[in-house]
Amino acid sequence: MRKHLWENVIQFPGDVTDSYSIESVLKQYQPDEFYNLAAQSHVGTSWKQPEETSRVDYFGVLNILKGIQLISPHTRFYQASTSEMFGKVEDEYQNEKSRFYPRSPYAVAKLAAYWLTVNYRESYGLFACSGILFNHEGPRRGRDFVTRKITDHVAKYKLGKTTEPLQLGNLNSMRDWGYAPEFVEAMWRILQQDTPQDFVIGTGESHSVRDFVEAAYKAIDVDVEWSGENETEKGARSDNGEIIVEVNKDFFRPAEVELLRANAAKAKEILGWEPTVTFSRLVEIMVENDIEELS
Repeated sequence: MRKHLWENVIQFPGDVTDSYSIESVLKQYQPDEFYNLAAQSHVGTSWKQPEETSRVDYFGVLNILKGIQLISPHTRFYQASTSEMFGKVEDEYQNEKSRFYPRSPYAVAKLAAYWLTVNYRESYGLFACSGILFNHEGPRRGRDFVTRKITDHVAKYKLGKTTEPLQLGNLNSMRDWGYAPEFVEAMWRILQQDTPQDFVIGTGESHSVRDFVEAAYKAIDVDVEWSGENETEKGARSDNGEIIVEVNKDFFRPAEVELLRANAAKAKEILGWEPTVTFSRLVEIMVENDIEELS
């Protein structure tokens, strides 16, 4: 966060799984707006820690909504939902009316929290909204997520800090990747409306993990040529044949989500929101940041 903004920030310890800590904050500050971004948000981890994922991603939301309803009912609440709730999709694009079919413990917990938010909105009249955000990336993305894993590795390769091939799972998975700061703007706009509503937020374009790899290496002027299929697929430099990408079956998930692509027409019409940062520029921003951090 920029230095001048810290002057207006009050920090306090809290735990969404502890109802007492949530209630204490609500009693003390009576906030106008409450943005819940707390989550165990790694899909892969949710298979290994399903109980903890549910505890944070569902019961944490229950604690917040219950606290707002009892202590600060004027507070406008934003719940960070996820496109992973759509999971096994039937349509080319997903909007607010698309069917949910979660494919991971993370997505199941998030879907339960989504419906809980709807329930509290309709039952208690709370201004409670969910932003169903498709993948949003940036320099602050954790390195255990595939996008940052890619850009971090490419930056290390550029700087001569590694010669090992980048190890990845399913290269065919397609996601709608956008730029995180623009998505935060959409989150804020959702809570500025006259009535509480849920919104899908995304770019409307999907790219594969393979596309992301190519764009990341392109940012350092390296072209990738592919050979093999599925678990035997490899990526090599087009100029000298050096293997720089390998598929590793250990990174495959028990159930894959193959394609997600947003239809954010409602957000455009009501919020006046549209993304402006392109996919290639997003990847460049992340690679450039990692090179700077590692230099």
